[in-house]
Amino acid sequence: MVHLPRFAVMLGFLALVFCNSSLVPAQDAKTDSPEFTVGQLEFFETKVRPLLAERCYSCHSGKAKALKAGLRLDAREHVLKGGDSGTSIIVGKPDESLLIQSIRYESYEMPPDGKLKDAQIATLVKWVEMGAPWPKGTATAEPAARLANVDWAEVRNGHWAWQPVAKHEPPSVPASHPVRNAIDQFVGAKLHEAGLEASLRAEPRVLCRRIWIDLVGYPPTPEKVDEFVAAAKADYSKATSELIDELLASPHYGERWGRHWLDVARYSDGFGGFLDNAGLPYAWRYRDWVVGALNRDVPYDDFLRLQIAGDLLAPNEQAGVATGFFALGPTYISDGGDPDSVAQAKGETLDDRVDTLTRGLLGLTVACARCHDHKFDPIPTQDYYSLAGVFNNTRFVEYPLAAPEIVRIYNERQNEIRQVDRLQKDLANQLKKEKRGPNDDEKKRQVEWQTQLDALKKTAPPKYEVAHALADSGSSDMQVALRGNLRKPGEAAPRRFLRLIEGAEPAPFTTGSGRLELAESIASKDNPLTARVFVNRVWLHHFGKALVRSPSNFGTLGEKPTHPELLDWLAATFMENGWSIKDLHRLIMDSATYQMSSRINDRGFGRDGDNRLIWRMNPRRFDVEAWRDSLLTVTGEIDLNMGGGPVGDIERSRRRTIYAQASRNGDRFASDRFLQLFDFPLMRATIAKRPISIVPQQFLFMLNSSFMTSRANALVTRLEENSKSDTERIQLAYQLLFGRDATPREMQIGLAFITNEEPQEPEPARERPMPETPNADILIADFEGDSYGDWKVDGEAFGPHPARGTLPGQMVVSGFAGQGLVNSFFKGDGTVGRLTSPAIKIERPFIRFLVGGGGYRNETYMALKVDGKEVRTALGPNIAGGGSEKLAWAVWDVRDFVGKSCVFEIVDNRRGGWGHINVDHIFQSARDDGPVPVGEAPAAGTPSKLDRWVQYAQVLLSSNEFMYVR
Repeated sequence: MVHLPRFAVMLGFLALVFCNSSLVPAQDAKTDSPEFTVGQLEFFETKVRPLLAERCYSCHSGKAKALKAGLRLDAREHVLKGGDSGTSIIVGKPDESLLIQSIRYESYEMPPDGKLKDAQIATLVKWVEMGAPWPKGTATAEPAARLANVDWAEVRNGHWAWQPVAKHEPPSVPASHPVRNAIDQFVGAKLHEAGLEASLRAEPRVLCRRIWIDLVGYPPTPEKVDEFVAAAKADYSKATSELIDELLASPHYGERWGRHWLDVARYSDGFGGFLDNAGLPYAWRYRDWVVGALNRDVPYDDFLRLQIAGDLLAPNEQAGVATGFFALGPTYISDGGDPDSVAQAKGETLDDRVDTLTRGLLGLTVACARCHDHKFDPIPTQDYYSLAGVFNNTRFVEYPLAAPEIVRIYNERQNEIRQVDRLQKDLANQLKKEKRGPNDDEKKRQVEWQTQLDALKKTAPPKYEVAHALADSGSSDMQVALRGNLRKPGEAAPRRFLRLIEGAEPAPFTTGSGRLELAESIASKDNPLTARVFVNRVWLHHFGKALVRSPSNFGTLGEKPTHPELLDWLAATFMENGWSIKDLHRLIMDSATYQMSSRINDRGFGRDGDNRLIWRMNPRRFDVEAWRDSLLTVTGEIDLNMGGGPVGDIERSRRRTIYAQASRNGDRFASDRFLQLFDFPLMRATIAKRPISIVPQQFLFMLNSSFMTSRANALVTRLEENSKSDTERIQLAYQLLFGRDATPREMQIGLAFITNEEPQEPEPARERPMPETPNADILIADFEGDSYGDWKVDGEAFGPHPARGTLPGQMVVSGFAGQGLVNSFFKGDGTVGRLTSPAIKIERPFIRFLVGGGGYRNETYMALKVDGKEVRTALGPNIAGGGSEKLAWAVWDVRDFVGKSCVFEIVDNRRGGWGHINVDHIFQSARDDGPVPVGEAPAAGTPSKLDRWVQYAQVLLSSNEFMYVR
């Protein structure tokens, strides 16, 4: 008989308990019919059809003068049928498809006039992998004639989304249906018509946790839950409204809902890969602007105006930072500099701006009209270039966040420095050209110039702060690019808004680039899309599913609203209430619909399994931000400081996840890997809604990662500090994680596991993470990551992250392989700062570390503090007038403080020469000398075997109940 380890059995049992709960949403069954998603069809229209039209249709379409090889590529049925050589694609198998083999030049060489670019080949490969999505009934290759002489007034009546927003009268509902506001009447009428009833209202503990997660992104403390339960017992409705108001007033509301908006804005820190590989070091300023604007409840119409044209609307208020909405998108460069490549890069950049504007704010796939009139919605190609023309008259800038006078003084000094530098370089080039050394007069001038240059640099003011933004660069109209090729201009496209919305003759944009007029058109109450799209997005984040389940496509290919009258009523009320986003939250969350239980009943599930009629609240799995923030909250580790630069290694940091660095390509930072494992999307385009996946890698991460082990250890520490017995600790764990008490059965299971009733080999008592060898070194910090982790940064001297790498002969010690260190020379010797560690328990008699830099007492030093007092200090080994940057080992005897809590401070208070300090590789040791590990850090404190409490905590933290809001 095989005996499984008890922990494996326990883990498997709890996984089954949690994974089989009703919290896991049912997966839709796949069908064999070619029913394609909106996203797949958008991919075809924006990426595949234009490519086929440009490179293939001249020989392989119904419009070809002579059809080649009997192959047509202008309809899906023709593609599948193939030509003289047989079928051209095998759905889902690009490597076996003749079309893909041909464009790779592996069999036939197509197109014969030149191989497609790698990116174009990748597009067609992806298309075949997706199942060759193609809209039904679209066999023609040319623009639809229906848009040639369209009656725009009639068009607006042809589809629900084009029609004006109407505030419908809320319908009557049976007396048995709970009604707190008009939302409940619209939902109740649909349920009554279908013969269904709304679920009972949620238990107070469940609702409290739901509201906290929805509004601030992390769970309430047990005390907050108890307060709400007591208040709800007296008056459920009043308690709910007051809690909503309390959390809407929290600054952390802006962080939670700012992250939702950053998805729409495809926010990233840059690094998009090939042709878009630039970083965006100041992207975080836009992120902080969004958070602040939401906390101030800036009306949504103004919120949009500022992001389109903030630099023009409120330049004195530095509102240009808001235009990061566009500026943070990809800005492509050409791959070679030839005219075709330059035009292609420019076209892709403009397409991103148009797509982000129209899908993100209007729910329209206008980018589908880049190469031809939109196949389904009344959007001519000319209208696409009317909008593209606005962005064609803008440029990417570093927007100054300082007074104009400060900017002027800085720029004047930099011009002076450049002028003197130019004099030096001109003379050097002249001497090089004449192949001679300087004469006495020239030497004198060189000395004077160098003295002048040194003085100018020494007294130069520091660079003012900047943000990535847009600025106007022109005011001219574009021409339509035939088949999307800017090198083939067609008819003029006057800058103006969409005729679909404004009628046959929209007013032309005449002020600068046109962004001011564009902002007004987007934010107008007469625009039927802006308010609808936004209230639908807010509904999505409160309910998990939107009223229009294709949030970025309100066109004819998108889904119809489940409750069209409710959608319009919400949009109309939203505008009537001054576009207040917080009032919209109150309206939705104060409804009985929002406050329903998520419990399943057979009748509801049998008739409406997808819950389109909203007979219950949808249980929703946390997004990665809420999950990680909740982990840190329940373990008591979360750092709620707001704003500032991004964090690269969020597995070591305790800051909220909104502050994690994310590259556009998803392959640059340590945080990228963590985020994408839990469905964080690539920010290459505006995000309609987050994908939800349940894959083995996620649970393996929870089971095996040091991140989860650290969280489990921290949770157990919190339980031990706040409760005395195993029973109390289990109860507190359930209250912290789930907002409820443990059931008798859960208590029984927990105690049986913790007390180890079955014979086991003895295990050491659990301490804070300890190495397997009692006297092994304990790493405090090696500064190898992308952030300082838990260490707090003050001032400007240290920069946003540890220094990278080493210099030959500098900042190194023989036998040590460190690749990162603290270095306070971030902005030169003119800046000061302080780096402070979290509290650390002293567990070894010696603390050893590397130190370098200036040796100035009370100015450049590292200190050890116990009970707030400096008990040990160390200086850099270098002094004014000489020395090197080599690091030297230092050791502190701390035997008198073993068992106590300490704090490290690395201080730079000096602004003159050698005014910096370097520190690396701090660790506790049982020895005051001896070897230092080469190529790896000392043991970081992760135990080789997890004790039962840590195992138990890790299982609870990995459970579905913790990861879901219901």
